[in-house]
Amino acid sequence: MQLTGLVLDKPSSQPGPGAMRRLSRWLLLAEWRAHPVRSLVAIIAIALGVSLGYAVDLINGAAFNEFSAAARSLSGASDLQVHGVQPLFDEALYPRIAREKGVAVASPVLELDVTVPGERNALKVMGIDVFRASLITPDLTGVPAAERRLDTIADDAIFLSTAAQAWLKVRPGDQLALRSGTGIVNLRVAGGLLGAREGQRIGVMDIAAAQWRFDRVGKLSGIDLRLLPGVNRDTFRQNLQAQIPGLLQISENQDQEDRTNNMSRAYRVNLNVLALVALFTGAFLVFSTQALSVIRRRAQFALLRVMGLERGQLLWQILLEGALLGCLGSLLGIALGYLMAATALHFFGGDLGGGFFRGVQPQVAFDLPAAVIFLLLGTGIALLGSLVPALEASRARPAPALKSGSEEMALTRLMTFWPALMCLAFGGVLTQLPPIFDLPIFGYVAVALLLIGGIGLTPRLSAMVFPVVQKLTGRSGVVWTLAVARLANVPGQASIALGGVLSSFSLIVAMAIMVSSFRVSVDDWLTQLLSADLYVRSASNGETGALLPAEQTLLAATTGVDRIRFSHISSLTLNPARPPVTLIARDIDSSDNSDNSADADPARSLPIIGKMIPVKAIPSDALPIWVSEATRDIFGYQVGQRVQLPLGDNLHSFVVAGILRDYARQTGAIQLRLKDYQRLSGETDATEAAVTLQQGANATAVVDAMRKLPFGASLEFSTPGDIRDISLKIFDRSFAVTYLLEVVAIVIGLFGVAATFSAQTLARSQEFGMLRHVGVSRRQILSILAVEGGLLTLAGIAVGFLLGWTISLILVFIVNPQSFHWTMQLHMPWRSLGMVALLLLMSASITAVVSGLRAVAIDAVRAVKEDW
Repeated sequence: MQLTGLVLDKPSSQPGPGAMRRLSRWLLLAEWRAHPVRSLVAIIAIALGVSLGYAVDLINGAAFNEFSAAARSLSGASDLQVHGVQPLFDEALYPRIAREKGVAVASPVLELDVTVPGERNALKVMGIDVFRASLITPDLTGVPAAERRLDTIADDAIFLSTAAQAWLKVRPGDQLALRSGTGIVNLRVAGGLLGAREGQRIGVMDIAAAQWRFDRVGKLSGIDLRLLPGVNRDTFRQNLQAQIPGLLQISENQDQEDRTNNMSRAYRVNLNVLALVALFTGAFLVFSTQALSVIRRRAQFALLRVMGLERGQLLWQILLEGALLGCLGSLLGIALGYLMAATALHFFGGDLGGGFFRGVQPQVAFDLPAAVIFLLLGTGIALLGSLVPALEASRARPAPALKSGSEEMALTRLMTFWPALMCLAFGGVLTQLPPIFDLPIFGYVAVALLLIGGIGLTPRLSAMVFPVVQKLTGRSGVVWTLAVARLANVPGQASIALGGVLSSFSLIVAMAIMVSSFRVSVDDWLTQLLSADLYVRSASNGETGALLPAEQTLLAATTGVDRIRFSHISSLTLNPARPPVTLIARDIDSSDNSDNSADADPARSLPIIGKMIPVKAIPSDALPIWVSEATRDIFGYQVGQRVQLPLGDNLHSFVVAGILRDYARQTGAIQLRLKDYQRLSGETDATEAAVTLQQGANATAVVDAMRKLPFGASLEFSTPGDIRDISLKIFDRSFAVTYLLEVVAIVIGLFGVAATFSAQTLARSQEFGMLRHVGVSRRQILSILAVEGGLLTLAGIAVGFLLGWTISLILVFIVNPQSFHWTMQLHMPWRSLGMVALLLLMSASITAVVSGLRAVAIDAVRAVKEDW
């Protein structure tokens, strides 16, 4: 049946609301019954994207809230907290602060991360004055046995939270061995804590006992202050800070919240953005589903228009179909995301590999606002994917649309390429803009615009490439000629399949290059740092393990040792709203044991990037320091800048002599010469040692000799290979979620390619029937489909690689430096990219052939009868 010259844009009667609802329901259910798998794939794609995003949001939210609550419980009802810029400060400042006008209660605190022998993590131990702490932090009060009330001030007692007791496998009355220096401190578990949070691993003991047992006599880590009623907290804080500039910092609970937030914000935001990658891929799958559906039903919609259906009604019908796909997928994704979050928190905790929320046991809680946001996001993404097909269907003129073979006309609007070029250009401009609140917002938007622009150019690309292929290859057999001819003459339909391959493969390429570049850069960085033959440390966790000077001498005198370099690791809190910066004191370019030699070159022992000031050029009234990229970006330190840092009891002048690369400490690091640190701080102990062996010496023999020293049982030994393997395992664990998202993107991409080729193949049964009439065999038709699938996939892989490589440049050189303050080298993972490309190519070809088996199974006469 053919209708020519029939245009009925103004029907004489309008269908009523009831009739419209029935028609809408009939159209929707009929489409889903006809193609349930295609609709299901689109729903699953949206569900995967929403579930990953919602799960990551729930896990991060639960962990962040629990970690913040645990931090708040340590400060209790205090109005202000006084902390040192260094981890510890002289307790002589306590009475001075306690007597300040306006202070109601001052509670001294000694907070230590105590080394636990045989465990990977340290135990947080709080030394408190129980009489004062009970007025400010009652949750930290120990609960002694009824017959031993004085255990709260006993010098051998420690009170452990329920989580700490379970972790350490001890009960009240048991002995607990902890490390102090290279020795062991045995404490009696006297009971539990009054109000520790679930999952919070913490121990509490008398402050004097903690100072004595862990060799911190005369030192405090903080003072909790409760002010008198009516005292202005901000004014008091400013006045007190002015009296003790540079050495102490006064903070409040909000500063702790900000510190926790700043510590993990970039990691959390990047995980959420990566989770939305799957949702973006799902959106394109919805677009391809709706576009193919509209093309297949083009004549049906035209007939409905002739019968009185208005353009707006048809537009809303198609948008409704897309919205339902998005809504169902979003609801399924929210439920799946909640289950994923609950499972992850139960078995793995809230860390997600980032290392930010250790020591807490968060519980998942349904987040209604976040669920609504992800529901709207998934539905909105699906609506956007349906918008272009809906507009085309509503604008199509009925008479031409009723004609068979007009399907390609439905996609002519996709040939408009200037919006795609504008997206690409605008995305390039955004890459030059700075971060907002330390987040690469413009970088994320640039990636999205590049994806949209690249996909938007696929129709024009199809129209340009395949005619050229047809012209160059000429007549190269029936199968090749027919396959290339179809791709050249229906570029719009070809672009839908091409866009599906391009969207998935470009994201896979971008993430693979980013992760590979980071991993290779970390490996190279470790290779430069691990220049010694053997590494020795007194503890793998905590801050109470240390090597005393006499013990350092014995280690250096061990047979087989040529040279040994000691280091001391501490921290500095430069901003109370920021996590502490790691302070590393080590022998820097001490090849001749003289940092002041004329040929001293710190670049030989430090991974310095960019310009550097020679040590001999540092002014005589200052000392050199080298800071990490994170310290430069967060605190604004620049090469040549003079800064004041507290060491010991005074502020000292330093000059930034260079910027170094440090992938282990996202919050920043400062390195200085060990002899400078020891002279200024008065501390002579060390935490690690790098050992260079004499030529011909056996590492195993040296380790055995060191183990025979009086303190040898407390030492831990590692080779450069061991440290490298452990570090890369930590790296892989940190990127576990990224790897999962990459796998999901691959799965969604394969689903999308399979669904698109399947739908297009099944819609061409009439074409295949005609080919059968003119003598083309079933086998040749299947070969044509395989060639089409291969050519489209190859084109999508080629363009997707270029687009993914461009996106990876943004991720490597913009997003990562702005998020984590790391620069890295670009590395191409050719093998893994080749395997994914081959998998996509095989999937597309196989899917096209399998779908073709069903299409060619239809009798040739019946397949073409609708054309006559």
